[in-house]
Amino acid sequence: MCGINGIFHLQQQNADERILTKMRDALAHRGPDDKGIFIDGNLGLGHRRLSILDTSHAGHQPFLSEDNRYAMVFNGEIYNFKVFYPELKAAGFNIKTHSDTEVLLQLFQLYGTKMLNRLNGMFAFAIWDKTERKLTLVRDRMGVKPLYYVQHDHTFYFASEQKAFFAAGVPLKISPTGLEEYIFNRFVAGENTLFDKVKKVLPGHTLTILENGQMEFKKWWDLKKEIQEQPLIKNPQEWFNETFDASVKLRMVSDVPVGVLLSGGLDSSSVLASLHEQQYKHINTFNIGFTEAEHNESHLAQRLAQKFNYGFDSIELQGETLFNKMIAAAYYHDEPLMHLSEPHLLAVSQLAKPSVKVLLSGEGADELMGGYVRYKPLRFPSLLQSIGTISGLGMFSKKARFEKLSRYAQIKDDAGMILYNGSNIYPNDIRQVFGINTEPENEYRRQVFKEAKSLYPGNLRRQMLYFDQHTYLCSLLDRNDRCTMGASIECREPFLDQRLVKGLGSLEDKWLFTGKKGKYILKSSVAERLPEEILNFRKIGLSAPWGDYITRNPAFSEEMDAFTSSEIFKMPYFEHIDIAGLVANLRKGDKTMVSYIMPLFMLHIWVKYYVESFRVI
Repeated sequence: MCGINGIFHLQQQNADERILTKMRDALAHRGPDDKGIFIDGNLGLGHRRLSILDTSHAGHQPFLSEDNRYAMVFNGEIYNFKVFYPELKAAGFNIKTHSDTEVLLQLFQLYGTKMLNRLNGMFAFAIWDKTERKLTLVRDRMGVKPLYYVQHDHTFYFASEQKAFFAAGVPLKISPTGLEEYIFNRFVAGENTLFDKVKKVLPGHTLTILENGQMEFKKWWDLKKEIQEQPLIKNPQEWFNETFDASVKLRMVSDVPVGVLLSGGLDSSSVLASLHEQQYKHINTFNIGFTEAEHNESHLAQRLAQKFNYGFDSIELQGETLFNKMIAAAYYHDEPLMHLSEPHLLAVSQLAKPSVKVLLSGEGADELMGGYVRYKPLRFPSLLQSIGTISGLGMFSKKARFEKLSRYAQIKDDAGMILYNGSNIYPNDIRQVFGINTEPENEYRRQVFKEAKSLYPGNLRRQMLYFDQHTYLCSLLDRNDRCTMGASIECREPFLDQRLVKGLGSLEDKWLFTGKKGKYILKSSVAERLPEEILNFRKIGLSAPWGDYITRNPAFSEEMDAFTSSEIFKMPYFEHIDIAGLVANLRKGDKTMVSYIMPLFMLHIWVKYYVESFRVI
């Protein structure tokens, strides 16, 4: 796990070592163990290393091929790298290290990008071909590892995090369309970002750029096609157990200690149960706890760790510590915090850092197997429309979940129900409360929805899963990467093994949506491994009482005063928002205000503590 960056001048001037180093060292938290640069005329590569496999200097990057034709910087892990040893040796390659980096570059020398489908791992890497003067960027299937790029003043820049561009002098400018998407959809999906001209390499894609500036994008992994070509799974439970255990085992490949992010919920507990089933010893688990009982699963996590004779450590965030972690998380995240669990994930990662360098996470299970409550209304769209019709009578205002459902039910078309299913506030709410009438174009989201409809015609719930796998899940993976790497820790997600992703996508609905909580195939498969209290505990997730934090926590008092007069409300897009009124209502006890206030509050925090640090022009 590392931080990578590069400069490619398209007008032939030599790469500036000073600028390249500034970019690289802006990513120091991603790789405190080693650092390196490589310059070949107008091309420069930078690398910060977190040593996981072959911790010796043999794994130093940038990594050069034996014939010196190729130079590579690589972030991630290829879990199955050792299976390629016989093949590479038969092809005449000498394997000098014990790292996956060497194997990856040799596979590229043999097959080019055609080898990508054979990899099991998470990765973002760049390979420079000295002979053809060509730079190739590659990103993994699901987008576990980040990779960004921007063109400025006839120069192409790439990096693991956007902050590296601004450290290099690229102007930080907020994208107006990105801002619209943030307000309506909570995050910017697809290749765009909240920054003007800064883009992502899409998951499962490659980008090749030549010295003349010509760029070519290719999709090397197509989830729709993979699902369509998946052979029939005759015994889903047996298949799931075998594949999940194999995925967990692969993700234990490491030369450093591995731990588990253990919430106490079904997903992370299933990961721990698989480790126990496979007789792994000396596993440490790490947990974030909450004083508020309705948000806390810590007691379940502790009991499970003790049951399996694994270590357990937990932390709570309060007062000044919570405020400071929020500011730090905003810096590491590069964009406004939208899941609102980022400070907690950063804190628990920092708690784990003295003991482990790798953490396993249960991320991805909900999006693959239908675990969110918000999926349920999509089963009966006509009933949802009826709720929308009568919601004006005030029948749903007493309970927060029903109040939100009544607002969601105002959306009348399938596209809107999919596009805004993961939102906390909806277009009608934004028009009424913020005075913003124009919805974002959402071109990428609409394209994914079109794919989902063709794959699962007439099935809104399955369309929603496919949609989330390309959008919402990507935002969660970005959160996981930024917060764990902010503590210099690698995060691995066993549920996102490609065999599970495409296999689950091919199963009948009953294996996903049966029961009150969904994820039937997971729950039934691990029923003999986990105690009833975890199997049947209400779903909490990593949620936090932010309404109480910002109104009752003294550490937030001064910041809330600054928020009500924030510079963001002088921007044209937000000029009609009565923020003082919204905050006053929240302080009076109106909890519905939290969904309106928090995206604005986190935007304020981001502008004040992140944007201003780069002196936005």
